[in-house]
Amino acid sequence: MYRLDQVWELPEREYGVLTVGELLIDLISADYEDTGEGAVYTRHFGGSPANIAMNLNKLGVRAQVASSVGTDRMGDFLTDRVRAAGLSTDLIQRVDHSTSMVLINKSKSSPVPVFYRQADHHLTYTEQLGEVLQRSAILHFSCWPISMQPARSSIEAMLEIAARHQLLIGFDPNYHPMLWPKDEDGVSYIRSIISKVDIVKPSDDDAARLFGEDTPERQVQKFLDLGAKLVILTRGEHGAIVSNGTEMIHLETMADEVVDTTGAGDAFWSGFYAGLLHKRTIAESLELGLAVSAYKLKHTGAVVDLPKLAEIKNQYGI
Repeated sequence: MYRLDQVWELPEREYGVLTVGELLIDLISADYEDTGEGAVYTRHFGGSPANIAMNLNKLGVRAQVASSVGTDRMGDFLTDRVRAAGLSTDLIQRVDHSTSMVLINKSKSSPVPVFYRQADHHLTYTEQLGEVLQRSAILHFSCWPISMQPARSSIEAMLEIAARHQLLIGFDPNYHPMLWPKDEDGVSYIRSIISKVDIVKPSDDDAARLFGEDTPERQVQKFLDLGAKLVILTRGEHGAIVSNGTEMIHLETMADEVVDTTGAGDAFWSGFYAGLLHKRTIAESLELGLAVSAYKLKHTGAVVDLPKLAEIKNQYGI
């Protein structure tokens, strides 16, 4: 059991976090409504694990991202952006499929995405990927790579290695039925994964898609009952609820301005991981997650130009 007032003892490794999963194009509408014939969409760098790696790099944490993109112009755009952000592209595999895309309406609440998937789920496990994994302190992945093969098998192999080498494992259960094959019960598979990770961070929407509507506290308990060791339920303007199975705390949002919610959850992960790696307590790291998320909410797009961690701490008084 991980106490919220304790420092999570992480191994000293070359990389702070290895994020694994989707790297894709976010097409975000210019207006909050796109029903007109002249709707305009802007291309943005996207993909939750990649967003987290880029955010972490800006916060002073060395990170790597493993993903797969197409051998097309959109794949070039994404890999160029990763490289320009100071990250290695060694673990970004180029595959003979079109780069995946997500169509998103600009939103002040939870955006409703439309998925166009091809290249992102073709990530394969390699010896190079395994070597970087063993040189990392934290492994992070989302629902995207476990929803389809061969990426699912790659994640399963990495989970076994991560457990043997004592990595902290974080899982974003951002389940959406459209990501899964029509003939497969994605919810059952996700339930089987939760006991294999240390941290799970659903949003209210994620929990509702997995378990149906219920009170936030009961949703948290459902993840705990499945074997989660630390559950962080992020609730937008209502902050977050956190439990380790013994304690349950409610945290208020730090956001004072909301321009675009896209990537807010990724920003939370980034601040939280940065806090853990800087040997802050779990409770202090949660505050950093909320602060980084609040900063991101003031800007459009999933990845924004974050300041250094010390500046964010000063800005939000933590």
